[in-house]
Amino acid sequence: MPSYNILFIAVDDLNDWTGFLGGHPQTLTPHMDRLAAEGMVFERAYCAASACNPSRAAIMSGYRPSTTGVYHNKDKMFDFPMMQTADMLPQYFSKHGYKTLSRGKIYHTPSTGKHTWDVWSNRTGTYGQVEREKGYMANGIPMGEMADNMDWGPTDAAIEETPDFLNADWAAQQLQQTQDKPFFMAVGIFRPHLKWHVPQAFFDKFDPAELELPLVNEQDLDDVRDEQKATQEYRTIQKYGKQAEAIQAYLASINYADSCIGHLLEALRASRYRDNTIVVLWGDHGWHLGEKLRYKKFTLWEEACRMPLIIKVPGLTEPNSRCQRTVNLVDLYPTLVDLAQLPPNEQNEGRSLFPLLKQPQTSWDYPSLTQMGEGRHTLRSERFRYIKYQNGAEELYDHGVDSLEWTNLIDNPDYDSHRVELSKALEELLETQK
Repeated sequence: MPSYNILFIAVDDLNDWTGFLGGHPQTLTPHMDRLAAEGMVFERAYCAASACNPSRAAIMSGYRPSTTGVYHNKDKMFDFPMMQTADMLPQYFSKHGYKTLSRGKIYHTPSTGKHTWDVWSNRTGTYGQVEREKGYMANGIPMGEMADNMDWGPTDAAIEETPDFLNADWAAQQLQQTQDKPFFMAVGIFRPHLKWHVPQAFFDKFDPAELELPLVNEQDLDDVRDEQKATQEYRTIQKYGKQAEAIQAYLASINYADSCIGHLLEALRASRYRDNTIVVLWGDHGWHLGEKLRYKKFTLWEEACRMPLIIKVPGLTEPNSRCQRTVNLVDLYPTLVDLAQLPPNEQNEGRSLFPLLKQPQTSWDYPSLTQMGEGRHTLRSERFRYIKYQNGAEELYDHGVDSLEWTNLIDNPDYDSHRVELSKALEELLETQK
């Protein structure tokens, strides 16, 4: 019988604004930071797609978006032929002796893929009510000036009444029970997904007047040939001077999510399973907070493609270990199969991270692929980001000197060899898909 249990924690729309990644100096994530200190942090972890549905479809199936055709949030993943015949991650574990349990957002919605779990629990609870004036969103911006889901504000709920706490508490209760099999338990945390409505106490920790704002270059898109432009959300938030309040709301939502995760992790530490449970914490993709003149995700740039990944394996990962190799969330499926010592699923397009978990400095020349729509790809190596759009437009950024990706080097002759190398690597990677 397998020796490890697995606790699989997903956090929606979480970028690198965590203490352990240092994306924002004023963030408060003590519980995730403690987990990071207990396991291994992958500092260059990237999503398979910078949108919820295709990212999660890739994680759970082990296939890239370009293989399945699941590119967008509107796609119903189980209507796609490959998804109907593939063994989803929990199904594979169930076939090999595990009890699989799930609550919260693991696939695109809580109910998506519920048939793939042995035990599935629907979410409950409410985030509470926000105050708003007639004709205005809760954030004080007039209705109709930007998408109505781009809203934020404190609520009147107690944390114990909210969906993410109840998801965590459900899992905590499972950990108090004696399981008749090794378990694979997945818990999906919704925040910091929009709307940023969380209890008042979390907003109170962040004073907008004292918050640092991301560096923004108003000419950032001038050298981008894919006809990208500042989004409506960016211009509206700028128009009403709400940048700091948006930062406050995102940080409040992250701190709320961290508190819920902390409740779950404390339950694990107090349980009989503490010493034989692998813990994996991942965000499904990143998020823009003004960078590249936009909010939200859906891009091929660093802010949307990078997200947190922590893996703690009792007896294997060293405390406070960090890996700087480029990895992808599609690698999670084969990694967990490998760690559980199950037969490999030969259909997986990811790569087991087991060698890196043993030795994070292991040679690893595998750039990470993120896709956002058909024919739209980005390849991230440890130094460079290369982007190619469906219309043939390209971008190249040197993270050794330009971590904000302000300067597109695609026409710089000094970087031509890097462009050729990454373009060829992308072509070869796409040719190997199933």
